[in-house]
Amino acid sequence: MRMLSTLMLLAGVLLVAREAGAVGPEPVLLWPEGAPRANGTEEADQPSIRVYKPEPGTPETGTAVVICPGGGYGALAFDHEGHQVAKWFNRIGVTGVVLRYRLGPKYHHPTQLNDALRAIRYVRANAAELGVEPGRIGVMGFSAGGHLASTVSTHYDEAELNATDPIDEVSSRPDFAVLCYPVISLKSSFGHSGSKRNLLGENPEAALVESLSNETQVTKETPPTFIFHTAEDPGVPVQNALVYYSALIEHKVPAELHVYQNGPHGVGLAQGDPVLATWSERLKDWLQSNGWLGQGARAAVKGEVKLNGEPMRWGMIAFVPVGNLAEDGRGAGLPVGYSMVARGNFSIPASRGATVGENRVQVVDFGDVQPRPTEEDVAFLTGAARHSSLTAQIVEGENVLTFELQH
Repeated sequence: MRMLSTLMLLAGVLLVAREAGAVGPEPVLLWPEGAPRANGTEEADQPSIRVYKPEPGTPETGTAVVICPGGGYGALAFDHEGHQVAKWFNRIGVTGVVLRYRLGPKYHHPTQLNDALRAIRYVRANAAELGVEPGRIGVMGFSAGGHLASTVSTHYDEAELNATDPIDEVSSRPDFAVLCYPVISLKSSFGHSGSKRNLLGENPEAALVESLSNETQVTKETPPTFIFHTAEDPGVPVQNALVYYSALIEHKVPAELHVYQNGPHGVGLAQGDPVLATWSERLKDWLQSNGWLGQGARAAVKGEVKLNGEPMRWGMIAFVPVGNLAEDGRGAGLPVGYSMVARGNFSIPASRGATVGENRVQVVDFGDVQPRPTEEDVAFLTGAARHSSLTAQIVEGENVLTFELQH
């Protein structure tokens, strides 16, 4: 036990050392006149954010993410779960906002939650100055920071009607959430006892533990969520991710879960691991699919695809915004609308519809082989995206289109 405690202490020292060594923008105090319930005036007593802006020339997305580093609520992995992640967001046009929240055992709940809610409110209240949109602000957390981000997602509050502080006049609800190997449950056998103790003290009330076991707090108003974990994580078992994802699905909250077979706890961006490092690409895909990497309205599209004069039996149709078709292939990050085609018909709801404006249309014929086509039967009828001659002008509202193709 003594050796384990020593290892945990060394891990905490390492996290603090990483924080001290990280470079980045100057911190901005969330409460310049002093944080509420502060038990001192040291840096650790004054929650702050560092705002990382994309480089000039990077496509503007108007999106910001408040990042909560992990550390068991007793330290902060400020570098690999903060600074590095914010710089990654910058490369895809997103403003990264790294939060220094107060820690246990000196500070207990609700201090950490209040710090995170204040950070979201600060970004939203100062959106114009920061170059972001007030309706495009997400929260992200790693490990215990993931617990904090899920607590924000399930315990946020709306604007205060008679607030004396202008920052309190805006909502603290995040527009989306990203949880990386998160602590979720404090009441279950797979919970993280160190995080629970640092957050709540030695003998917390059962009702408080239940309230902060966030799988029990999900509602239909919980923001859309992306979750990443590894199955062999020995520090925070993957069951934490599974129970939260199940609760999201139960309440019909849009969600995506990626569980990698291999990988230890606390990997951050997992640089150097050719498999595990792909989680950030999956996050990028999810952000783009949900419209956070490009600013454009979406619209419903339905219609018919005819092939050689007959309804195409089975295939797929995609509407790719022309703005995405940059020469480097990366484009503006606008979402793409997809639909299966069955017996000639397709339908895409507005919630995941085509982007309003000019779109290149891609049609794939899966063939007419019974009972199922093989890979050799698949035909890309419209060619590569940037060379396709088939286009559609998508307008707001419902679009009804018919495409007649030859093969």
